[in-house]
Amino acid sequence: MPAVARPPAIGHDGSVKLNQQARHRCQPLLDQASRFRVAVTCEESGAQLVDCGVHTTGSLGAGIALAEICLAGMGKVDVVPGDPSVWPGPAVSIQTDQPLAACMASQYAGWQIAGTDFFAMGSGPMRARRGREKLFDEIGYRESGDLAVGVLEAGKLPAADVCQHIANDCGIESENLTLLVAPTASLAGTIQVVARSVETALHKMHELGFDLQRVVSGFGAAPLPPVAGDDMQGIGRTNDAVLYGGAVTLWVTGDDESLCELGPRIPSAASTDHGQPFAEIFARYERDFYKIDPLLFSPAVVRLVNVESGRNYQFGNVLPDVLRQSFES
Repeated sequence: MPAVARPPAIGHDGSVKLNQQARHRCQPLLDQASRFRVAVTCEESGAQLVDCGVHTTGSLGAGIALAEICLAGMGKVDVVPGDPSVWPGPAVSIQTDQPLAACMASQYAGWQIAGTDFFAMGSGPMRARRGREKLFDEIGYRESGDLAVGVLEAGKLPAADVCQHIANDCGIESENLTLLVAPTASLAGTIQVVARSVETALHKMHELGFDLQRVVSGFGAAPLPPVAGDDMQGIGRTNDAVLYGGAVTLWVTGDDESLCELGPRIPSAASTDHGQPFAEIFARYERDFYKIDPLLFSPAVVRLVNVESGRNYQFGNVLPDVLRQSFES
């Protein structure tokens, strides 16, 4: 069988414009704010803010849009029927044929944003415009352009100083910055976090030294937990959805030996912290993400399908009991 051509490194030909695509995906929210139960305002710095759950109710549609904007419009997200043996409710699915660009250059929440009485985890293609994370050296991509689009996981809207700081870091005028904001404890915020099943698998594989250029497509699904009463509970439930209920399939190229060697280390079960609700783990480490074993942050199940050899491998298992403990608390 002839070898399958590897996808080109993202952005080398200038054809991938993540922020432009994300801005296009924002348009339905901007044009039909009441339908999606969001609020669009122009902050005094000139930045455009889209409140998807801070002072608004948000919606399923807003959550799907938020997740697809995180992916720079290069992935499809949906709320689908779930597996009742895992959790008797819907699930959030995500598929992409541009996993490196969509998940690593855009969706990954790699930017910690702080201001006066403000903190948020920043994701979306504005990260690629800023380009300061070591990750961008490793994946070989940074983006130029005069606009930036980002998603903030935060419990309040950013003030003018925060918006200006983000615009300055991105090297753009604040009038060309669009920020979408949702707390974890909101309908839209819950969906956009749970839609990260593929991203967590890719990030884990990257940390383990796997060449992500070998990943040609990805699909994942994880249970959609009940909206939490506060953000700390929301962080626990959304993490548990992926850690103990998420199942990801990745289509890859290359040799089978490396897949067999790497595979058992990808799922969350590879971590010594695996097996307890995330809220308990988080509390044990004094709510410091950086003290938690990094091997924990990945889906419960990962299937690798080699499009060259035709072989496929599955690793990990779901833990419905932990999900019920988390979601029903």
